[in-house]
Amino acid sequence: MDLKDLYRDVILDHNRQPRNFGALTDADAHADGHNPLCGDRLTVWVQLQGERISEVRFEGKGCAISTASASLMTEAVKGKDTATVRRLYEQVHTLLTHPNSAPDASLGKLAALAGVSEFPARVKCATLCWHTLNAALERSADAVTTE
Repeated sequence: MDLKDLYRDVILDHNRQPRNFGALTDADAHADGHNPLCGDRLTVWVQLQGERISEVRFEGKGCAISTASASLMTEAVKGKDTATVRRLYEQVHTLLTHPNSAPDASLGKLAALAGVSEFPARVKCATLCWHTLNAALERSADAVTTE
């Protein structure tokens, strides 16, 4: 099986059966994301234990790339501390915006998003969930500092 075929299969699987899909009622923070160019919308909820994401879920409607990216992201960030999540975002962003960059082995299944860089109009679809997660984490940090 070709690597591109494997990546495509991962994207299709996460679109058809998204992981961590559904609201998180006892979340510490959430944020809504919208991509007006294609209509993708999603909400990301996070539950934290200190600086560590103990639970993350999402809901929304969007294209296959948007849904699969959110599903893959939630699997990748669960259990990680926020500093690690920020570094992971930077790696994914580089993968998506630099067509000649090879996926780092540490990305795991997130490497399946590598092909998106060949379609610049779809990069926003794949990064929407990451920007929304970041907004939720910022809200959580703001809530902690104001209490």
